[in-house]
Amino acid sequence: MTDAETIAAYDARARDYARLIGTEGEVRSLRDFIDALPKEARVLDLGCGPGQASAEMARKGLLPDPVDASTAMVDMAREKGLAARLARFEDIQGEGDYHGVWANFSLLHARRDQFPELIAALHRALVPGGLLHIGMKLGEGEQRDALGRFYTYYTIPELTGILGAAGFAITSITTGVGKGLAGTLDPWCLIGAQR
Repeated sequence: MTDAETIAAYDARARDYARLIGTEGEVRSLRDFIDALPKEARVLDLGCGPGQASAEMARKGLLPDPVDASTAMVDMAREKGLAARLARFEDIQGEGDYHGVWANFSLLHARRDQFPELIAALHRALVPGGLLHIGMKLGEGEQRDALGRFYTYYTIPELTGILGAAGFAITSITTGVGKGLAGTLDPWCLIGAQR
């Protein structure tokens, strides 16, 4: 289910990716997400990258479970003292394991026909009342970027519809435009939801 070419691109550019700075919206969303969870809440950091979000969660008293499909990203997260592990989207199988799921610009690499199934799996992985954060690029269709990474683009109504169908209640939506690893300016959205 996870795209090998996308993983290879992240393995090759992990250090460059780690130097990217989150937007003000991302920083605020992470702070709000952390503040809304109880101390020692278990949080799945799905597509943790080099581990910045998990490191901040740990500093604030949460118990992050950072996972990524890129070996290089997992290695970088471990360098921060995190118990990061290699996992793909389809490896998320538990029920009621987490108080929160942080999926910041990771699920946009899933194929459109697999996305609703992944959202349903995240709903099952959360305790009742658990929180979900997703970051996605906005647009239409599927394509690869200049680095070979696979993307699926959505509109906000598409995303809120899929989340609602899985049983999530939307709690916040933030939009913006930012430059990623490929150097293009892309519209994005951050959506908060509750199980």
